[in-house]
Amino acid sequence: MFTEESSQQITPLAEQPGEPPAPSPGETIQPTPPKLEWWAAWIDVVKAFGLWILSVVLLVFVPIIVAVPYIIYIWTKFGPPPPETLGADKTLLFLSIVAVFPTHLLTLLAIWLFVTRRGREPFWKTVKFEWPENVGPVIGTLTSLLVAIVLLILAWLITQFWGGNKTQLDLLIESSLPARFATAFVAVVTAPLVEELIYRGVLYSALEKATGMIMAIILVSLLFAGVHVIQYFNNLSVIAAITLLSFTLTITRAVTGKLLPCFIIHFVFNGIQAIALVVGPFVDKGGTG
Repeated sequence: MFTEESSQQITPLAEQPGEPPAPSPGETIQPTPPKLEWWAAWIDVVKAFGLWILSVVLLVFVPIIVAVPYIIYIWTKFGPPPPETLGADKTLLFLSIVAVFPTHLLTLLAIWLFVTRRGREPFWKTVKFEWPENVGPVIGTLTSLLVAIVLLILAWLITQFWGGNKTQLDLLIESSLPARFATAFVAVVTAPLVEELIYRGVLYSALEKATGMIMAIILVSLLFAGVHVIQYFNNLSVIAAITLLSFTLTITRAVTGKLLPCFIIHFVFNGIQAIALVVGPFVDKGGTG
């Protein structure tokens, strides 16, 4: 005879949690990353801006330090030089450009210390200086090259149709042939790498976590363009071209999630202009001869 108790099921009830499935051989369970508190993200922003301020301070004071021995020499030999004389001194102008190179090296050292936490973290991996996973180096390089050329054409069209006065950088470059070569050297060898590491590497990464992608793009792009306004303040067309470059580089960083495409675009953009700087005087002489 069947009783009521014998008909009861001994399987767990639906609301009772069962045991989690055991991982299959070779399968690893990824730990859940800790949630980043909002204040921690903003602390990273403050640190990133501190590094940026340091880079600006170095850019201002290192050229002064480099120029001091030459100014002392002029002072002792010819007496106190008037400001207008110093402003037109070709040697002093050349030294101000050459000083950018050690400035960039010091900035690069500061970036390395910041990113690696004084050697405890990998540098290139941390700043995402690599190609996106779905883009190989050949396709990535060709695409970046194409973007840089398009940007150069657009920048040329803007400056041609908008016009404008010669900028401070133009006057500096035209002061002497050594100044022209030094400008081309810095524009290719150190400027693209250091600027991309600061703006699209450190600053963008921190701002994206704290403010989101759109706001990070706007802030970093305007900050990069704003720093260059000092060099081009009397030429709105050049400022517009630099702003276009800045937004393109930052959007590239946001879309790809990597820094290497930005560097290649920046390097090619500066490199082609550097070639024009070096070749320009010889082409002009050939044309007038």
